[in-house]
Amino acid sequence: RDPRPCPGRFSGPPGTEDAPPHGRTLPTGVGRVRLSATPPVRSPSPARTGFTGRVLASTDGWTTCAQGHRHWGRAGAAGLLVHRDAADGPELLLQHRAWWSHHGGTWGTPGGALHAGESAADGALREVREELGLTAADLVLGVRSVDDHGGWSYTTVLARPVRPIEAADLRLDGESTGVAWVAVSDLAGVALHPGLAASLPRLRPLLAEAHR
Repeated sequence: RDPRPCPGRFSGPPGTEDAPPHGRTLPTGVGRVRLSATPPVRSPSPARTGFTGRVLASTDGWTTCAQGHRHWGRAGAAGLLVHRDAADGPELLLQHRAWWSHHGGTWGTPGGALHAGESAADGALREVREELGLTAADLVLGVRSVDDHGGWSYTTVLARPVRPIEAADLRLDGESTGVAWVAVSDLAGVALHPGLAASLPRLRPLLAEAHR
């Protein structure tokens, strides 16, 4: 779940608000898309978070920031922006969000609510491991960008792969229906998660510096 800026409307289980119907088509212009029918990983515990089957952490839950937005994660949230060099400039590893998730059908970065006492880097690595199967050994962490809303923040941690990683090699959980390397120059034509789209003005200079 990417819990960045969202309106205060909510009914039903977390992650189902404004869920689009089945049959949404993928945006055009995105290469190397891998669709997956991988089912969610279920937990034996009865305390489940609706669709994904994950056990609720003590900091899971909705909170309202100083700007009046509702966010998932009472201790804040973090995500990992994996980027690599390519012939046409830097590319980002984006996931296609499952139809039932918040802003389902859009493209975003793996991320979610932080656990109690968890750093942004540790939380981002945990989320990318759960959602894409990547581990800390696969990545080199870089700079971070913090979107502070007052009383709640989302930290984007940039990371580079230490080895070639292709979308087809990744293991998806139930929160994604696909994953792709997307050129930064093509982002204008992609249906991005609103939180990622809003963060791009801050992220572009960091990416440009990383790929000099």
